[in-house]
Amino acid sequence: MEKKAKIIATLGPAIYSEYKLTQLVNLGVDAFRINFSHNTTGIEKIISKIRKIERFTNKKIALIADLQGIKLRIGKIKNDSQKIKYNQKFIFDTKKDVGNNIRINFPYPKVLKKLNKGNKILLDDGKFTFIVLEKKGSSIITICKSQNCFLKSNKSVHIQNFDITSNKLTLKDRKDIQTAIKFGCNWIALSYLQNEKIIFETRKLISNDMGIISKIENKHALKNINKIIKASDSIMIARGDLAIDIGHSEVPKVQLSLIKKCSQFSKSVIVATQMLESMIENSTATRAEINDIATAIFQGADTVMLSAEAAIGKYPSQAVSTMTQTILSTEKYKRQHIEDFKNSIISNKDPVKSILLSVKDIAYNPDVKAIIVFSNSGKSAKLVSAMRPAAKIVTISPNINVCRQVSLLWGIQSINSRDANGWKDMMSISKEIIKKLKFIKKNDFIIITAGLPFGKAGMTNMIRLYKVGS
Repeated sequence: MEKKAKIIATLGPAIYSEYKLTQLVNLGVDAFRINFSHNTTGIEKIISKIRKIERFTNKKIALIADLQGIKLRIGKIKNDSQKIKYNQKFIFDTKKDVGNNIRINFPYPKVLKKLNKGNKILLDDGKFTFIVLEKKGSSIITICKSQNCFLKSNKSVHIQNFDITSNKLTLKDRKDIQTAIKFGCNWIALSYLQNEKIIFETRKLISNDMGIISKIENKHALKNINKIIKASDSIMIARGDLAIDIGHSEVPKVQLSLIKKCSQFSKSVIVATQMLESMIENSTATRAEINDIATAIFQGADTVMLSAEAAIGKYPSQAVSTMTQTILSTEKYKRQHIEDFKNSIISNKDPVKSILLSVKDIAYNPDVKAIIVFSNSGKSAKLVSAMRPAAKIVTISPNINVCRQVSLLWGIQSINSRDANGWKDMMSISKEIIKKLKFIKKNDFIIITAGLPFGKAGMTNMIRLYKVGS
């Protein structure tokens, strides 16, 4: 049984070997995330390994470039980890020297100037708290108010009740987008955006066969959520920073609300942060973590993500296996109680969406085994995925990057094939592919969707019900 929801694994030293990468793909990973907040030196060699695995497994694998955005981060620290004692004084300054157990580089002089006595500085997704005691030149002296505080290089910084407004890509992000294009990434993930303006700016810098993921991490983004969803290809609920900004107890209802809203707008949604956090150090997950994954799948998430669990964890393979098994178990229950989980989609009088909505109704017939979607741009594939049909979704595109991009979406098996040059050729390609799909038998029904004329993106206007062997 194949899972429908997809899994993202964050690249890191724990999985850089070809053996580990292959193992993770075989266990259920569908995409790899490159965190551009960290050093990407040598990542091209890892990407070449992934593309080799893609050819060997015949499974399209998406690459996600996760940009740093305006999210604040500390600099490097000695030995990549230093213990800061409870009630110990600790300095944040603008010196570029590697940090230690008494100071750390904080490369934001304008922010330092605005800090005042009593401000709370939260580090590493809110795990550790430092309170400002005084300013001293271009540095601030704080006191650590957390037990067992181990600071690591480049970890996130959040300052409570301190607003940083930005409607433009940073210089680093613009450079990283060019690097991501060079790497052959299929998605750009925008961090800490507050409205749709950065999305439009990014669109102008990337090709049409790259998708944009908007990470929802702050209350400003929630205020502008409808415009952000409409402008994006996918939404990521980045629960770490979001929890710090709006409060941990508010995150569950926001997660449910965002998944429902994305479903209505036919946009995919990724649930991320601390899904299997305990498996960084332990070989088994907690019951609460299993329940967290299952809840995201029950709610309708397209994708769930592993961060440190994959990148630096001791048990990345076990983490992926745990996630896959949880998805499979949850999806089995959803199929058995299908009426409880059918989603509602707003067509807004969009004729293409209305045509594809009819596909969903046909696909709930148990004799229909698959939907074949010819999709040059990936738009039709995204819409069919959003409709959550019971039948399997097989997308066909002549563009390898579109194939990789849509492979991140719920239920999609992506195939790179030449474009059809007419009706008969479309049927010929479909029949060739059907022969290779082991789950399709003679007399099964297949739905085929495409746009006429062929080769014109975004023009899905044809549905055919085909009986195999007829």
